Amino acid sequence: MSLKDYEAYDALGLAALVAKGETTPSELLEAALAQIDSVNPSLNAIAQLATDSAMAAIDRGLPGGPFRGVPFLLKDLGAAAIDYPSHLGSRLFKGTRYSVDSALVERLKRAGLVIFGRTTSPELGVGPITEAKVYGGPTRNPWDLNHTSGGSSGGAGAVVAAGVIPAAHGSDGGGSIRIPASSSGLFGLKPTRARVPAGPLVGEGWAGMAIDGFLTRSVRDTAALLDAVAGPDLGAPYWPPPLAMGFAKAIEKPPARLSIAFSIKSFTGNDVHPDCRDAIQKTAKILDDLGHHVEEADPQVDLMPLMRAWVRIAACGTALAVRTKVAERGQPLDSEDVEGITRGALALSETLSGADYLEAVNQVHRFGRGLASFFEPYDLLLTATLAEPPAKVGRFAPSSEDFVDHRLGPTGVLPYSPFTAVFNASGQPAMSVPIHWNAAGLPIGVHFAGRFGADETLMALAAELEAAAPWFNKRPPLS
Repeated sequence: MSLKDYEAYDALGLAALVAKGETTPSELLEAALAQIDSVNPSLNAIAQLATDSAMAAIDRGLPGGPFRGVPFLLKDLGAAAIDYPSHLGSRLFKGTRYSVDSALVERLKRAGLVIFGRTTSPELGVGPITEAKVYGGPTRNPWDLNHTSGGSSGGAGAVVAAGVIPAAHGSDGGGSIRIPASSSGLFGLKPTRARVPAGPLVGEGWAGMAIDGFLTRSVRDTAALLDAVAGPDLGAPYWPPPLAMGFAKAIEKPPARLSIAFSIKSFTGNDVHPDCRDAIQKTAKILDDLGHHVEEADPQVDLMPLMRAWVRIAACGTALAVRTKVAERGQPLDSEDVEGITRGALALSETLSGADYLEAVNQVHRFGRGLASFFEPYDLLLTATLAEPPAKVGRFAPSSEDFVDHRLGPTGVLPYSPFTAVFNASGQPAMSVPIHWNAAGLPIGVHFAGRFGADETLMALAAELEAAAPWFNKRPPLS
């Protein structure tokens, strides 16, 4: 299969070719590896490859799932897998091995996917960029190598956008699927809390704010992937509202006409960048043309208390991971073992008590209850995904040791990404849709959030938008 032919299909399309005998899993893996040879020297998006494990899985015979034979990459964070060690974006954790496959990986394998490696992530998943030292340099955006592909699933965004694979695993604790989707011109949906399993090694990530998902070029790929993995695993601490029909069924017809609020303001109260405003207004016009009721409405959210709580929870989660690893290896932490921003998280965690942590969790829950009232008259809320176009590489480099200022300061992450973490806190489903590209050729995603449990409504609308404003054939220069 030529690379041109390979890039012309989404994951379900490639699986259909395998099912018809028009290509083989080995040929698809070879095409993916050839694409890596072509683009990864520029992108630096591959954390590690395990082609021997992939070929062994093919030789054993793949399950007859909906993605049988399609090459696939895990994020270098979470997604425990026996055959696929992880660095977790960190020199401290380099080469971490797992004794079991996570429930998520088991389900991905049953779907017939050929896992052959991992994509880059910032250290321990903290950041809207991917610039971890363990990979030798930053991960770059195939639309413009001077810009970031996002984070923390930045490697996943880069490889899918560049045509290495049509779909990749990601995870999202504050926007880490949706930020790279917006930055890389892809579709990315964060499901409702607990829609995707986290176990057995993890009960919850960041007080229930983190969840796994996917970055894809087509809506139907995300739908089929979520159908393949959705549902709590044994002993899960949360249980999501049941799906009415499933994701793939939900995209078979447009949703009922929806009441959609839109805002061109940041949740901080500031105006978003003109490119982001244009993307919102363009999307609102498409929605109106499709017959949805669209009106401007600005949620009144008290953002700073929430984000201070988010920062405390993230710092404590980071500290727990680092201290556990240090105890396992039996030698003290050296400052060069971790990035500056991780050292800052450790320092912040040392100022916090157990009561401080629990109060942060309570603040997150209070915020989620308050936000739910905004959705009583509306089905969905439309905003930008980011308040600006994708940042230049180095702008949010993880060197600062002031964790609070890095996240919440006037030049920190919050003014750049004020929308996504809100819905990790509330647990509501949210997605970034690639509707707009600016004059510089950079993708500008728009963000939709729905009521708790309304994943199928979001998915149905995404398919309707995909048909009204197609993006699949928009390809970056590095492709």
